[in-house]
Amino acid sequence: QALPVLLLALPAGVLADTFDRRRMLITIQAFQTGIALLLTVLTVMDQMQPTLLLLLTFALGVGAAVQAPAYQALIPDLVPTEQIPSASILGSINVNTARAIGPAVAGLIVARFGVPVTFALNAASFVAFAVILLGWRRPETDSAGQEPFLPALRAGGRYVRNALVVRRILLRCALFVFPANALWALLALVADRTLHLGAGGYGLMLAMLGIGSVLGAFGLSRLRTYLNSNGMIAVASIVYAAGLAALVLVPNAVVAMLALLPMGACWIAVLSTLNAQMQIFLPGWVRARGLAIYQLTLFGSMAGAGVLWGIVAEISGVRPTYLAAAALLLLSAASVRLWPLRDLQGIDRSAALIWPEPHLLLEPEDYPGQVLVVTRYEVAPERQAEFLGLMPALRRSRLRTGGTSWQLYRDGEAPNRFLEEYTVASWAEHLLQHEGRLTGYDGEIDRRAKSLSDPPVRAWHYFTPSLPKDG
Repeated sequence: QALPVLLLALPAGVLADTFDRRRMLITIQAFQTGIALLLTVLTVMDQMQPTLLLLLTFALGVGAAVQAPAYQALIPDLVPTEQIPSASILGSINVNTARAIGPAVAGLIVARFGVPVTFALNAASFVAFAVILLGWRRPETDSAGQEPFLPALRAGGRYVRNALVVRRILLRCALFVFPANALWALLALVADRTLHLGAGGYGLMLAMLGIGSVLGAFGLSRLRTYLNSNGMIAVASIVYAAGLAALVLVPNAVVAMLALLPMGACWIAVLSTLNAQMQIFLPGWVRARGLAIYQLTLFGSMAGAGVLWGIVAEISGVRPTYLAAAALLLLSAASVRLWPLRDLQGIDRSAALIWPEPHLLLEPEDYPGQVLVVTRYEVAPERQAEFLGLMPALRRSRLRTGGTSWQLYRDGEAPNRFLEEYTVASWAEHLLQHEGRLTGYDGEIDRRAKSLSDPPVRAWHYFTPSLPKDG
């Protein structure tokens, strides 16, 4: 499950930010429909081999992995910003409802009608999604322009590195998922060795987790009136830790089933909260790439945790492993005070066209290398403390939106003069800053810094000339 995401999430995010997301999703549905139909035909013809089944199943996983960033990035186009948390919860309900009842429904269909019908219904579900996408028209939005693949990939990485809000969301994701995934990694062992329930009991425990996720998702909207995002994560981590401890300290099947209900709710509460924060904060031009990195963090933490907790359980047993994971979750809950999610209220994430069109005497096409952007500020002594205090935020803004390096200099002969210099990889990259990469928040930082200069700031653009070869 994790391998296609780990391999393809970032490339898929770049494609979803570069091409029309609706058309991309329709193409993916066509691909998945073809794979599902091939599964159906081969099964009917009794030509399905185990190796071929694994390959085709992996192909469906590839389609799902490529689809995910584009699908997630569409949600802010479908609902207003204030409804994104509810939309994220609704998506979680769908996923966990399928997880809870999907295997049971598939088993009934296989028993009553056979395997080919199951595969055919799967193909029909892809067709249904494609039909919905064909009937939907995406609202017209301002575009920051298409980007070549590799520069777009690098731009997405730079954005995440220089966006403190995104980095904090990723940290909180890893701090929760890594210990919490001990439950999923070792639940089969708990069912078999601790509760002696066998395969049927294990399936029932998975169903209880799914049901708990669905019930918890329905109650999250009301819970949000009492807890903010940080409180939600802290409380969910504590309850989840208590459930882990109960599973191994009270080896009773009824207690285990009851404990799994709130644990499923806590799992969905944390992940839907983090997902909604990402969707609200990320600007449209890099949204799919940011969500792809979030998925890498999520699935990477799950995969790494599965391996680690398996090794720990083999060495020390399931009970000490679950108790260790519970202790880490309690530490994770306590760390919310140290590393909280940022409050996104009042942060303008809409695209802002705040820079005038540059007028050049050179032809940029003749200078394909890096571009140096220089801005001169004249800041009175009484304003310099405020000016310097803005510079860390301004630096991150420049680097988030395309800058590869940034530096501020003070003139030794004119102490009130400051030069801000940053480089971009190309003139095309810099034009993307002019044409929609900046948000209202970036514009406010830029405006405040420039307002402290008297006389007004001046800016220059320097291109990299071609030099003759030595000798």
